[in-house]
Amino acid sequence: MTEWITGTIRAKREWSEGLFSLEFDAPLADFTAGQFVRVGLEVDGEKIGRPYSLVNPPHDNRHEIHFNVVSEGTLSPPLGDLMPGDSLLVDPRPNGFFTLDQVPDGRRLWMIATGTAIGPYISILKEGLKEGKVWERFDEVYLIHGVRLERHLSYGEAIATAQAAQPDRFRFLPLVSREKSDSALPGRVTDAIDNGLLEQRLKTRLDPELDRVMLCGNMGMIRDVTALLGDKGFSKHRKSSPGQIITEKYH
Repeated sequence: MTEWITGTIRAKREWSEGLFSLEFDAPLADFTAGQFVRVGLEVDGEKIGRPYSLVNPPHDNRHEIHFNVVSEGTLSPPLGDLMPGDSLLVDPRPNGFFTLDQVPDGRRLWMIATGTAIGPYISILKEGLKEGKVWERFDEVYLIHGVRLERHLSYGEAIATAQAAQPDRFRFLPLVSREKSDSALPGRVTDAIDNGLLEQRLKTRLDPELDRVMLCGNMGMIRDVTALLGDKGFSKHRKSSPGQIITEKYH
């Protein structure tokens, strides 16, 4: 049973209609970049909660989550209505295994996300802009973010900061699937892998000997990308069976 504590909203950002980030104060236990925290509200007399990845790095106690409002959802609509000064429920014990510690050694790291699943990658990038785990472990890092509409792209400032800190080692590639964009590739992540456009734009080849892949997003994307990478010799990483892919299902 979740032992809730009370947090306080300190800042709110609406990236586009129904797409939010909330900063909140709460005494959370130490966590690792990529982990999630359970956040909740009391709705109709019942405490409702769900996990959200922490966007802030571990050294920053301005805790932050990123989410979109699902109109038929129970939690996200009232969560999207919160304003600075309002309270929310928080489980003080962050959790999860979608962290760099779970990624086997390699030369290049691909961080692939759809929608709000970019959150844990922002935490990882913020953890060490010039130094830190990701740059100690990998020579190059590629962040791939797939969204439906260009206005759904978020955390541009944090991504630009990472690019400025590591101009020769970090690449960001957005994809927009439902409208034309001058700043992003067309189509879905799966399309760009399947037709070779992703590799073409990054001027490289996905290679299981060199590359490690983190996948965070909806189950369909994870399933399809895992299959496409399987055709290239990649496999899911398990303790009993080492591979190159680690995944996190994200709602």
